[in-house]
Amino acid sequence: MHQILDSQKEEAIPPLLRLGFRPFFLFGALFSVAAMLLWWLQLTGLVAFPALTNPIWWHAHEMLFGFGSAIVAGFLLTAVQNWTGFPGVRGPVLGLIVSLWLLPRLLLPLLGNDNLLLMMSDLLWLPLAAFYLARPIVRVRQWRNLFFVPLLLVLTALNASSWLLGSDWLLTEKLLVATVLLFTTLIAVMGGRVIPFFTSRATQTSKPEPRIWLERIALGSLWLLLVSWIALPTSLLQQPAWAPLYVLAALAHLIRQSRWRWRATAAHPLLWSLHLAYLFIPLGLAALGWWTLGGALTLSSASHFLSAGAMGGMILAMMARVSLGHTGRALAIGKRISVAFALLLLSALLRAALPLLLPSQTLAAWHGGAWGWVIAYGLFAWVYLPILSQPRIDGRPG
Repeated sequence: MHQILDSQKEEAIPPLLRLGFRPFFLFGALFSVAAMLLWWLQLTGLVAFPALTNPIWWHAHEMLFGFGSAIVAGFLLTAVQNWTGFPGVRGPVLGLIVSLWLLPRLLLPLLGNDNLLLMMSDLLWLPLAAFYLARPIVRVRQWRNLFFVPLLLVLTALNASSWLLGSDWLLTEKLLVATVLLFTTLIAVMGGRVIPFFTSRATQTSKPEPRIWLERIALGSLWLLLVSWIALPTSLLQQPAWAPLYVLAALAHLIRQSRWRWRATAAHPLLWSLHLAYLFIPLGLAALGWWTLGGALTLSSASHFLSAGAMGGMILAMMARVSLGHTGRALAIGKRISVAFALLLLSALLRAALPLLLPSQTLAAWHGGAWGWVIAYGLFAWVYLPILSQPRIDGRPG
């Protein structure tokens, strides 16, 4: 295999910089905890950041383009090694990419969203990661996985729009929802590949063959919604005529997931966490459909089914699994991570659903959602710090 490296060169690299998942998973989780705590402190009026023209923009931007993008980059820069057989980016180059990502995360609350240096740093690191993702894929002509490179560039373009158009909140909110749908589409694509496979292998059940017509409806509807949210004004997107498409998409994803042997996963936290996180996709699509019909919920509440639930839940479950597999450990977790899975999913449901069911308790939903996230991802960082910062236990590179 091309990925076999010289052991002396590998040992000269700090363990935290030996593959993309290590720094991005660890620092991404820690950052999300800090960012959510700061958001809660702003909600309660205990702190303020005068340099930020819109704290809501900062919260949404950092959870999507700061936290979410980091985890996606870490996952892809690691997976490309398995896909192609060539070593993933590591060492000083990986350190540079992580540093460019980290700079705006640390300084944005202090220097504000008008700082050109922070904007340039934030718009540079992801295309740089996309370059190192594309290089081995092109080298082996593995065009199926090249799909992720333009996806990262679209994510960068949405990030640039968020920076440049932040003063127009209605337009910015629309593009942030488009970004949530981009992450949702990525989860749906990757989930369809890995969730049935992981479930089949761990539960000794047969892996269901995908039904082409169902895949086309489920994924095609998401792509259509994503493009629409990027291209069309909010006034058109809130028309009741969109509701049937949301209903169709929600049903397609619900049927798609129902075929993945979910009943066999109760004893496997690394599986039921994936399945329950994916369930937030049809819930979120149904909520957005209800929003187009003038239902009693805000766009923010509807989109949090996808951002806090599908995105937050799937990221936590995948980080827990990938970190074990790529450090030579058995795919087994303890009670703390099982609690983290359950707490994250319950708090996401609280954050998204409580304002819909009991509008008077919206503030309680915000507080509960924030603290559920902080504790869940704090538990992950606590348990996985030694795993991500130390060499593989089997002595192999990575």
